[in-house]
Amino acid sequence: MNEELLAEYQQKFTCGFPQAKEVFPACIIDAHNTLSPEGVKAYMDGANFICKIGMGVEPVLIYLEIMPEIARHIGRGTMKMVADYSYQLARSPNKKALIPFLNSLSSICRRIDTVEELQTYFDILEEYIDKTQTVIHGHHSIHESPGMVPLLESMPQLISKLCLNGIRNFIDYGARNYLNAPEEQIAYFQLESQDARSIITRERKGTTFKDVERHLNMLKECMWEVDLPFQTFATAFDQLRKPVPYLDDHIIAVPDVYTEDNGVSGLDRYRATLAHMMAHKTWSGQLMADNYAPHMQLFVSIFEDCRVEYLAIQRYPGLKKLFLDLHPYPEKGACDDSKQSCLRYRATRLSRALLDENFDPENPLLEDFRQRFHAVMQEKGENSTSADMLELGIDFYVKTRKQSSDSLPDIFFDNTEVSYRDDNRCIWFYYEEYDEPDEIDTNEYEPEDRVVDDGNSLPPRHYDEWDYLSESYRPDWATVYERLHPSGNVAKIDSLMDKHDGLAKRLKKMIEMLKPQNKKRIRFQEEGEELDLDVALRSIIDFKSGQAPDPRINYSHTTDSRNIAVMLLVDTSQSLNERVEGGSQTLLELSQEALAIMSWTVDKLGDKFAIAGFSSDTRHDVRYQHIKGYSERYTDEVKARIAAMEASYSTRMGAAMRHAAHYLEAQEAEKKLMLILTDGEPADIDAKDPKMLIHDTHKAVEELKGKGIYSYCITLDPNADEYVETIFDSHYTVIDDVEKLPEQLPQVFMKLTH
Repeated sequence: MNEELLAEYQQKFTCGFPQAKEVFPACIIDAHNTLSPEGVKAYMDGANFICKIGMGVEPVLIYLEIMPEIARHIGRGTMKMVADYSYQLARSPNKKALIPFLNSLSSICRRIDTVEELQTYFDILEEYIDKTQTVIHGHHSIHESPGMVPLLESMPQLISKLCLNGIRNFIDYGARNYLNAPEEQIAYFQLESQDARSIITRERKGTTFKDVERHLNMLKECMWEVDLPFQTFATAFDQLRKPVPYLDDHIIAVPDVYTEDNGVSGLDRYRATLAHMMAHKTWSGQLMADNYAPHMQLFVSIFEDCRVEYLAIQRYPGLKKLFLDLHPYPEKGACDDSKQSCLRYRATRLSRALLDENFDPENPLLEDFRQRFHAVMQEKGENSTSADMLELGIDFYVKTRKQSSDSLPDIFFDNTEVSYRDDNRCIWFYYEEYDEPDEIDTNEYEPEDRVVDDGNSLPPRHYDEWDYLSESYRPDWATVYERLHPSGNVAKIDSLMDKHDGLAKRLKKMIEMLKPQNKKRIRFQEEGEELDLDVALRSIIDFKSGQAPDPRINYSHTTDSRNIAVMLLVDTSQSLNERVEGGSQTLLELSQEALAIMSWTVDKLGDKFAIAGFSSDTRHDVRYQHIKGYSERYTDEVKARIAAMEASYSTRMGAAMRHAAHYLEAQEAEKKLMLILTDGEPADIDAKDPKMLIHDTHKAVEELKGKGIYSYCITLDPNADEYVETIFDSHYTVIDDVEKLPEQLPQVFMKLTH
């Protein structure tokens, strides 16, 4: 650009800010070199316009810097769009969001390709503002959307992981669920809350760990005989340090999602990662890290990684192709820049050479160590040790060390990441006799007063919850803590049975009618109790006529038995402490009576059954109390737990049903029945919309039906007709005379299972 044209542009740039005038020449030269004359004019018009919107010099400086690149990529129409939307923000209660909006725009536009997609992005922001701006009644004033600034500051991370539709769903979730909770809304859009991480995981493309968790559990338990639990880490965050899989004495940590890589599916990437770590668990010993420099540890770790993978391939040959498909193939000479450290490059080439006999290292030293490694493995096989690899690793480092460049801060990383491998913390240990933990990580979502008995409790399980407004699940929304119910005085239950002696006698007669009486003959058995003459004669005729005789000439007997599994789920919320109108008993005491008689009835019938109570104190603390399991007999120990039942807190029914189904689904039975005994509708103190948990429980009923589980509700609420049909359709009974509960509950059960 000549000086005359530059002077002409400077004359047309009417912005009065000195800082803007100072940077303008460099910016306009860049624009002139890459944009058409019409594009340069649009650029100038936009800059002059933003200079006059009353927000100072910073918006102008950002606009001048970012817009030439954006316009080159998408088109000059973006100039006016960005300027107009900037003006719109500047004149709104969300004017503080203008700078974050402009700062994040380059990241957005690198991920989209058309003006229409940019307009969609603006529309998404407007939808959020419409949902979250608050009007102060009586003052006719509008307050800003509390999460707008953190949302825009997080936008570069979001757009790197989600498509525009995924961002829309992410924003919509935060706007709806934290509409009246500004601090939680801010934490959500700052990507600090667990909910934000869960939604990003759900909206990301790829294979999530939840999709394949059951499959991976089967692999580690059946193929590797390891029962360590999994734990996931988020890969959409931690930009400063990319997290990698790891194995320690307590957990197997894997990414929350894997996308396809080099033609390898997300599921196969999980399989490769698991196989590598299980190989470490099976064959690796430990080495003291204090004795070796970090560079030495790197090469020792490479030899050890290849040793356990070699052994894994010997056991499961199909792993070789999977490992090699995911392993980098570093070309010779790729790291010849003397200004970079080539440690990782040498380590990756070494690793490829040890695993891949078809890889030509074009290096005599690499070839020598490949032969030494394979000599050890062929001689010792599974008797080889980590100490063998320690010797090879140190020797390789000493012979390849480059004092001038190995310690350079700028490390060559291109094509050096073996993504399925862990960080090798399981190999190395440190002598830290006097070290103590600096801090203890706490669960920000766990109520401070929640007490869990170490001996009687299980780790928490997380369940999705249905949002009927968006017709989508809230991922990992409810946390269920299961504990063994404490015991009380078993004599209390025995006295209740004495009180209902007459009812027990009547029920006994009904039980005798329902119990299997007859034997059923099973014909066409190759081996059986007796010869089936009809089939035997037919087989002889076939044999004499030259046809192949049917060898199934015996029959056996089996009892024509009931094959039913029952889960009795009891609501133990605070409302059970209320007394029966006109009576001396509480609803809880009546429930205990009914539960005792019901348990006695099912036990006499011989059906498999389990009992659990539930209550909740917000979604973060759903309490599931184990009273009887399927493998337990109905003994004094179970009776003692029923005797100790107490009522407290609220009724988050859907989460409790999903957790109970976890056990019922595993039972082998022709019919699976979940009976829910409750005195009110699903509710919790953190559910502001009363319909939310009603619709979630109905969704849980549908989920159970899909698993072959039949749900039925017995309710003591006289007003239940208003909601119970919405949840259970016609599968419910309202007991109007509550005092008849002990008599009616077992009768309802027997009618359902007849």
